[in-house]
Amino acid sequence: MENPLRQEKKKKLSELRKKVDVYPHSFERTVYSSELLERYKSLETGEKLKDTSFILAGRVMTKRSMGKASFFNIQDDSFFQCYLKLEELSDEDKFCFEHLDIGDIVGVEGFVFKTRKGELSLHCKKFQILCKTLEPLPEKFHGISDTEIKYRSRYLHLISEPKARQVFKTRSQVISLTRKFLDERNFIEVETPVLQTVYGGAAAKPFVTKHNTLDMDLYMKISPEIFLKKLIVGGFDKVYEIGKSFRNEGIDRQHNPEFTTVEWYEAYTDYLYQMKQFEELVLFVVKSIHGKSKITYQKKEIEFETPWRRLSIDDGILEYGDVDLSKISDKDLYLECKKHGTSLESNVSRGEMIMDLFELVVEDQLWQPTIVMDYPVEISPLTKMHRSKPNRVERFEPVVAKMELGNAYTELNDPGEQLKRLKAQEEIRKQGGDHHPMDKSFVNAMDIGMPPTGGVGLGIDRLVMLVTDMPSIRDVILFPTMKHKE
Repeated sequence: MENPLRQEKKKKLSELRKKVDVYPHSFERTVYSSELLERYKSLETGEKLKDTSFILAGRVMTKRSMGKASFFNIQDDSFFQCYLKLEELSDEDKFCFEHLDIGDIVGVEGFVFKTRKGELSLHCKKFQILCKTLEPLPEKFHGISDTEIKYRSRYLHLISEPKARQVFKTRSQVISLTRKFLDERNFIEVETPVLQTVYGGAAAKPFVTKHNTLDMDLYMKISPEIFLKKLIVGGFDKVYEIGKSFRNEGIDRQHNPEFTTVEWYEAYTDYLYQMKQFEELVLFVVKSIHGKSKITYQKKEIEFETPWRRLSIDDGILEYGDVDLSKISDKDLYLECKKHGTSLESNVSRGEMIMDLFELVVEDQLWQPTIVMDYPVEISPLTKMHRSKPNRVERFEPVVAKMELGNAYTELNDPGEQLKRLKAQEEIRKQGGDHHPMDKSFVNAMDIGMPPTGGVGLGIDRLVMLVTDMPSIRDVILFPTMKHKE
């Protein structure tokens, strides 16, 4: 049975249609609420600016009648109180107001004044309905507590909670600031294919689709890395891309199948240089948004001032897990992983066991910004060998509030060594591992020659989580991936 409120709204719509255009093509507003609130915040109580007329438009969020006068609040980029007397309206405007419901979108014109209670308001002389709504807003509408509704019906969430809209405004600001930081350092922004014939750049499962005309499978981008490196080979020494990647994997507080990253590559640099650049970028974003380097995330403080702590994989496991990797056998290392609840099979590489142990005993201890560095070679096929540590590569991942915020390498540019590692990864993939297949085009690009290069990826969604104090990645993605309701 149809909601009685919806029935009533449909009845009002039918009556309105007989006299007015309920869905006009446009409406010319002259100001936003936030501008009026800022411009006239010092207006005296009871003061009226009758000589200046303003036109506002927005959604009606509250309405209270006082006989022949009414107050109502409209929402545009902020909230603004409106007041009108029915006797001052034209017959058509009066008819529209009498058929008004909370949630309807309206346009009003009038002058600014401050009520006796000190609230800045608009005394309306004209009133027009711009969109008669059919679906009632949620009951009482003091915010939506049901997370399912928040994520599935983001429009309701944005209407009901101004804080939610601010989160996504801040998200836009984070992306703009990131672009500004890199542009000012003479990077060139590029675009790489979303649909790829060979996926690569990360150990991840791709989404597979099919091109009908060419009759071949295509893979949605899991990372832009391979294409960005080809541009370094081609002579673009500083390139970056801000965009979506897609991984056919799990969903949790930190993961969504499609997510936004910025990746940049810079010729003639290494991971040590990029560590500094990474923390400078994040500090720039945090300070630009908060005006300071220290913020509160989930009720705990984080200090982003540079330099951040440096912690090698080996030192982290020794400090937090009391395991000396230089003295432990593969067998005992696996037993140590089992002790901490690993899900790994016993036939994995030593490097995979090391990283699993790190994630089990170290990562949850890292709250303040930490550069985790010097990873096992087995899990880093595109990374240059460490210049002084055997079986380690020059790779770092920044960890903040127990979250990996990015990934970076001194890029491998030895074509012979690159081919050798890709062949090893291909064999693991054939046995069921999540490693990317051999990319002959990339191998050829390496043969042409890539200069020494530092490459970095930063998770935009996770950075937005930090600066907006949101606990889940779904809170900072407008339309997160959800299971079918049915």
